Amino acid sequence: MQKEEKNIERISFYKQISKNKMKSAFLVGIIFCVIVLLGYVIGAIYGDPFIFLAIASIIAIIYVTIGYYSSAKLAVAGAGAKVADPQKYKQYYNLVEGLTIASGLPMPKLYIMENSQINAFASGRNPKNAIICVTTGALEQLNRQELEGVLAHELSHISNYDIRFMTLTAVLVGMIAIVSEMFLRSLWWSGGRRNDRNNKGGAILIVIGIVLAILAPIVVQLVQLSISRKREYMADASAVKFMRSPTGLLGALKKIKSESMNAQENKSISKAVAPLFISNPFKNKDITSTHPSLDSRIEILERM
Repeated sequence: MQKEEKNIERISFYKQISKNKMKSAFLVGIIFCVIVLLGYVIGAIYGDPFIFLAIASIIAIIYVTIGYYSSAKLAVAGAGAKVADPQKYKQYYNLVEGLTIASGLPMPKLYIMENSQINAFASGRNPKNAIICVTTGALEQLNRQELEGVLAHELSHISNYDIRFMTLTAVLVGMIAIVSEMFLRSLWWSGGRRNDRNNKGGAILIVIGIVLAILAPIVVQLVQLSISRKREYMADASAVKFMRSPTGLLGALKKIKSESMNAQENKSISKAVAPLFISNPFKNKDITSTHPSLDSRIEILERM
């Protein structure tokens, strides 16, 4: 057994953070490529895709910007959270204060969510406007070190500007969805006719455009979910960087895993805020999940 442990390849949290940053950037690059490809095909069909891209950009940016600046308020409302009483939850405040001093981050506003499950989330457009919320289940079931690990994970999301990064992704994904919808509707309104001469090549191009317009939003949504999972891995690694030990977060994730085996889906939580939580409160897994599997996260933390 001792020999097997020696052969386990250790993972540096610095390397893990760097790797997931690169993967996130690569996945955003894929979304950009889909936009370019979709624009090229529509341009080949209609002569100029600019109007589609311009209208889609305006709508997506306005829609997401409103959500971006209201992200903390929307998250708190969606979770049904309330401000944590500093006197009642002294340990909660003390742990966050200690972590902010160590990390150089400003103190976020702290919230409590009445829920028996172990969970937590962070939100806010930047460190100065950030909030952290933990469930009562987390406060009751986690020991001090485990709770500190969870809070370090949430502070990592704030430090890594994950809300800003995911907002950029949401704008791009929204643009693709709107462009695809506009293109398909334009074909419906025109009865599939084109302004230039109809020919076999043109018909094939329209078919390619239709297939791309249908598949592109699905593909980029899956890419968006993959980006969300990479940011969770990065927050885990950043939490280890803050604490200089994976023990606390590792213990918390093991308790969450044990609890999730028999837990029911938490229908009191809005699906809109589910990606913010440290653990997915819903049962969807694999490529349709906003979070990597707990087994994978635990395995990586054990090697740090």
